[in-house]
Amino acid sequence: MADSHKAIRSSGWSTDLLIGFPDGLFLLFFSTQVIQHFPMEVQKFYNLQLAIWLIGTLLVMFSAFRANRGDLQHDNPLLTPEEKQKLQGLDISETTIDHIADEMKKDADLWERTLAEEKVKETTYSRGRAISSAIFTGLFFLMGGGLSVYPYLANENFNAASQTSMMLVFLGLTIFSFIKARLTAQRPLPIVIRYWLMGAGILAGAWILQKVW
Repeated sequence: MADSHKAIRSSGWSTDLLIGFPDGLFLLFFSTQVIQHFPMEVQKFYNLQLAIWLIGTLLVMFSAFRANRGDLQHDNPLLTPEEKQKLQGLDISETTIDHIADEMKKDADLWERTLAEEKVKETTYSRGRAISSAIFTGLFFLMGGGLSVYPYLANENFNAASQTSMMLVFLGLTIFSFIKARLTAQRPLPIVIRYWLMGAGILAGAWILQKVW
């Protein structure tokens, strides 16, 4: 049945946080930094940002739901009789087909060992859990995006709002990096540096687009 296969799925709110929050923050940070320089009315800017915020939320919720649902088409890591028959129809020798099957089995065994070593659990699909993951991922996406876009909604002076947004974004990235380090048992400094570089990259990209346009 479509709902009974096992796959790697969201382990709870922590997984949803790690996916949703930075995606929302970076998307809205980029859109506000770029679009604020376009000649447009303030209300049009607000409408455009809110549309990006909402559409992005819906897309990340849909993606989270689909990721939790899994993919039955690729559920079997081994060469199936149907796939073998297709290969035979391509005039591929039995030796080559057997080699392909052996390599797929080796990859499957390696994958299972990796999951065991990393203590990653495969769970059976649950529609309720998938919906819950989608909702929480969407909420965290909204929270991340809010750090970027709220200063503009609170202040029509976009130069001042941009400064506040940058401060909140890099503060949020720092706090998020420490949370991620705690949840994933990593050192916080490399994570902080990586996210700060990503934030700086967005600022650089927005500046380049501003000069080009």
